[in-house]
Amino acid sequence: MTATLTDTAPPSTAELLTGVLLGPDFRREHGFWQRLISTEPFRRPAGGTPGERLEVAYERLRILNRSLDNGARLAADLRALSALHAWLGPVDPALTTVAGIHYNLFLGSLLDHDAAGRRDLSDHLSMRRIGTFLCTEVAHGNNAAAMETTATYDRARDGFVLHTPNAGAQKFMPNTSPAGGAKSGLVAARLLADGSDHGVRLFLVRLTDDVRELPGVRVRRLPARMGSPVDHCLTSFDRLFVARDALLGDDQGDGPRGEFRTEPGDRRRRFLTAIGRVTPGRIALSACAAGSARATLAVAVRYGGHRLIPGSRGTRPVPVNAHRTHHGPLASAMATVFAMSLLHRRAHDRWEACTGEADRAEAVRLVDVSKAWITWRAREVIVQSRERCGAQALLENNGMTELVTGVEGAITAEGDNIALYTKAAADMLFATATATATATATATATASGEDRSEDAESGDLDDPRFLGRLLAAVEDIWFTRARARALRAPDADALGRWNAAAGPALRGVDAYAYREAAEAYADARRALPDGEARDRVGELERLFAVEWVARNSGDLLAAGFLSPAQVESLAETTEELIAAVAAHAPQLADAFALPAELLADWPIAGADYADAYDDPGAPWHTGPADAR
Repeated sequence: MTATLTDTAPPSTAELLTGVLLGPDFRREHGFWQRLISTEPFRRPAGGTPGERLEVAYERLRILNRSLDNGARLAADLRALSALHAWLGPVDPALTTVAGIHYNLFLGSLLDHDAAGRRDLSDHLSMRRIGTFLCTEVAHGNNAAAMETTATYDRARDGFVLHTPNAGAQKFMPNTSPAGGAKSGLVAARLLADGSDHGVRLFLVRLTDDVRELPGVRVRRLPARMGSPVDHCLTSFDRLFVARDALLGDDQGDGPRGEFRTEPGDRRRRFLTAIGRVTPGRIALSACAAGSARATLAVAVRYGGHRLIPGSRGTRPVPVNAHRTHHGPLASAMATVFAMSLLHRRAHDRWEACTGEADRAEAVRLVDVSKAWITWRAREVIVQSRERCGAQALLENNGMTELVTGVEGAITAEGDNIALYTKAAADMLFATATATATATATATATASGEDRSEDAESGDLDDPRFLGRLLAAVEDIWFTRARARALRAPDADALGRWNAAAGPALRGVDAYAYREAAEAYADARRALPDGEARDRVGELERLFAVEWVARNSGDLLAAGFLSPAQVESLAETTEELIAAVAAHAPQLADAFALPAELLADWPIAGADYADAYDDPGAPWHTGPADAR
């Protein structure tokens, strides 16, 4: 008997669009988390004090941990960690924060430093002890390499004495209180032995039991932070002794008992190794910001579709989304949200694929810039979505207020955004000269009408390839200005040279992020089959690029990359693309694949949102039937 193949239905437009956002393997990578947040323990609780909400977050953390087959496997799987952040972020920002710290910064660092598996992690895998990470100090912020907490080797006891020498050296903002249960932490401290400084290393330290901090540890709650109610604290150490095996990576270049070898360059290498989980953390935070932006935008689109307002001159009511003043900002936000999601995947893929130091440096730069760009854009999208929903979106039960404030934490966490942009700007300032010269030449030829044989539609604002060259030209313009300004400053004044270049260089980094996002759009569109999904992505791609070109049209015109007629047509092109995207906004929002249970917990996401305000004791329920 001959076997026959079973026909498989081709993916729907919605499935193709979800694949664009979340990746072609989205069911495997994201399905577990979609199902988890649909279960009762993760449904949105009604109100509660900050303390009660924090208790819920830690209880959910334990439920999550029991749902895993292996917590160590999650900690080692950056795809799963990113998906965790993307789906838990819109549900419970506090849970997302403590889960990211426990699985990525704490467990992930332990696993990275113990490849042989000699350390017993059972307390942390079972969550008998919750893990946290203590790196940043009050006085040092982003300059963690200057930290002052010390771990002095005690030869007699073959261990280390952890000490906080002054107020500025207190560890700042780790979740080290006993809230949620006993805590352990990885403490970054400067290893001192025999009068030598061996650089910043990590030490595994028990911080609290279920009730209070342990001897030698001082924990004080910080003032309430806006947004999610995480137990952020100041933590210090008073000559706390820890055994030799508290030191992570003790077999990496150190000798036998009491011998610590530090060669030139070792201190920086070991510091970067100690905070190595920060880069995966930035990838996860990007996923969280993108997921939160998708959720708020989906709610805004749904609300705008069923919020009716009177039509003009007595015509029947129409959805508020029918008005350009309402759907225009949401269409632009939709193009941005797709760009955020695509840039996150692009940075993640490049990080996983990098080989060698040069590849890794470029991948880290893209991860860093993407984290900053995505979280900044998420703030814009979330605030715009909130505003489009009016006063109801200011109420906690409608899910947006916590995300409005939560994204502020993501902007600062794992490296302040401006610091990440500044580092990228310094690295790219002169390195881009050769690379962008090619892009400039190409864009110049296109704008002047030369080399038309390569692309018959060159110079057309409907052509993504032309738009892509314009985005590359914007990046080149700003870095060219930055280099020129730096070269005009005195050579002996390093700070003056940087200050002269910093403004345009940061604009260049922003343009780099837009270009990378546009290239991710192009890759996604080309990967789709001809049809509706490809058309939708193409419209979003062009709207995203045209709006950025419009913001830089003066510079592009002055540099000869755009003609006056093209600049004049930008406004009309933008309006046409906004209309095209707005017409399909509900379908695009459905591609976010948000579980029905999540949306049901936010009243304004449903057509019957007014029922959430019904009053059973009101006269329309209790009065005589003929009066109702």
